[in-house]
Amino acid sequence: MGEMHPGKPVSASRITISQLMQPEHANNLGNVHGGHIMKLVDEAGALACMRHAQQRVVTVALDQMTFRQPIRLGDLVTLTAEVSYIGRTSMEAEVHVEAENPITGIRTFTNNAYLVYVALDAEGKPVEVPPLIPETEYQRQRMAEGKARQEYRLAQSRRHQP
Repeated sequence: MGEMHPGKPVSASRITISQLMQPEHANNLGNVHGGHIMKLVDEAGALACMRHAQQRVVTVALDQMTFRQPIRLGDLVTLTAEVSYIGRTSMEAEVHVEAENPITGIRTFTNNAYLVYVALDAEGKPVEVPPLIPETEYQRQRMAEGKARQEYRLAQSRRHQP
């Protein structure tokens, strides 16, 4: 087994990214492409997991992503991500997305997602990650739910193997 890691609190992994939505991010109706938001979600989740593991990571899975509200050209999109569950070498991150009209200040929750990453060493091999220390009741509950989500993902993966 690998070396023992000291645990890290959830808050140590938390990151926030904000980006102004420009014309190249939107279609001709002024709505931001979902694919661009998905890319930002993946980057935010990866950064949170890198911060936790202090290793490179690769994306393994993205759970369902539902866009509840459109994001418009000119909106300031803010993504907040933190590690929500860990396995031995894998980490789940929750990413919360909100759009803000910078003129009116009105903020709208648009979507959230859970993504799974694996930590890699310098040779590209999976490496153990530090334990995750929940700091709130919400984080404890989310970790328990994360374990159930991961068990479901693994069962689905086994089910779909040839």
